[in-house]
Amino acid sequence: MANNTKIFKLQGKVQHYTWGGADFIPALLHLPNTDKKPFAEYWMGAHDNVPSEVVLPNGSLQPLNAFVKQEATGVLGKTVNERFGRLPYLFKVLDVKDMLSIQVHPTKKAAESAFDAENRKGTPLNASNRNYKDDNHKPELMLALSDFWLLHGFKSPQALVSILMQTPELQFLVPVFDGKNYHALYEMVMTMDQHEVDDHLQPLLDRIVPLYEKGFLNRSEEDFWAARAAKTFCEPDKIDRGIFSIYLFNLVNLKPGEAIFQDAGIPHAYLEGQNMELMANSDNVLRGGLTNKYIDVPELMHHTKFEAVVPDILKGTDGPVMGETVFLTPAADFELHRLIVKAGSPVTLTAATAEIFFVYEGVVAANDGSNEISLGKGETLLATAGATFELNPSEDAVVFRATVPL
Repeated sequence: MANNTKIFKLQGKVQHYTWGGADFIPALLHLPNTDKKPFAEYWMGAHDNVPSEVVLPNGSLQPLNAFVKQEATGVLGKTVNERFGRLPYLFKVLDVKDMLSIQVHPTKKAAESAFDAENRKGTPLNASNRNYKDDNHKPELMLALSDFWLLHGFKSPQALVSILMQTPELQFLVPVFDGKNYHALYEMVMTMDQHEVDDHLQPLLDRIVPLYEKGFLNRSEEDFWAARAAKTFCEPDKIDRGIFSIYLFNLVNLKPGEAIFQDAGIPHAYLEGQNMELMANSDNVLRGGLTNKYIDVPELMHHTKFEAVVPDILKGTDGPVMGETVFLTPAADFELHRLIVKAGSPVTLTAATAEIFFVYEGVVAANDGSNEISLGKGETLLATAGATFELNPSEDAVVFRATVPL
């Protein structure tokens, strides 16, 4: 490692997906955006397609994936390197202005097999009909930075029947569900001929879109999001079948500081708001609607968990450091911590593996005794395995820390 340095400034990469907002991430990162280009995600990690860059002591930049490979044990630590052989997580900031596609992520074993199969078929990695971009699973934890809305897993049988009965245009689905048959219900709406989709959903949209446009619907109602989806995704004579799923899945509202975990097989979709997201180092997505992108229905059905989900909203637990909150999940690949530090009250930290620190508010200085790095709002620090350093805030600060549970 360069000059035995163990803490480095890190520069992430912006993703300009069309659903992103134009203001939140540019303001956070102090970037101009006079053209109002969408800034959807800010990636901090070593994904081979979009690696962050390490600022070396001489001022030069090195992609984080190459930096890790160069001295994997020294950067990741022996345990994480032996278990994963790479930085196992991807850390992001998201600004969701328009609804994201309904999606499901595969298990690790399924991703390895399917990625290999697509490679053997010769499907290019950047092909529009490619399902698997890598060989990894993609469990996800998201923490709300604002009032945040999402869809998360199938409703309970009682809640699902209730919403279908309350929505006259969807009552035809009640006997298909038959009280508990999630598979039959989802298969029907996902494989229905497009003309049937239009026939069933057009009367619904004719009723709710005018109410949405007049401001008579609110975000706690499925009708609100169905109407917004219609205005966002529907093409002439082709209604997006993902609108059915808005009524089938749990509609969840997270307040700032609350988090939720989404494991393999749980259908979900982000609807609106800003968040921090920490996930396994993957970009594998199987889509189920609310999108103009490729949808592989048999593959989606194969990986979806057809069961009721009770959303588990995480408030976090106290961490070992003063002012630290830890958001625990079953994932072995990552762990999210939030540090709230007061001006003039430094904390001492030791990195268990390669850890990424993102300053969301305030100003801090990281000092390991031989090297000091000043970090303001929107800036990022990489600490390699074993690094012990003091984080000294010159003003009150909120810092998010990505690590691996050991």
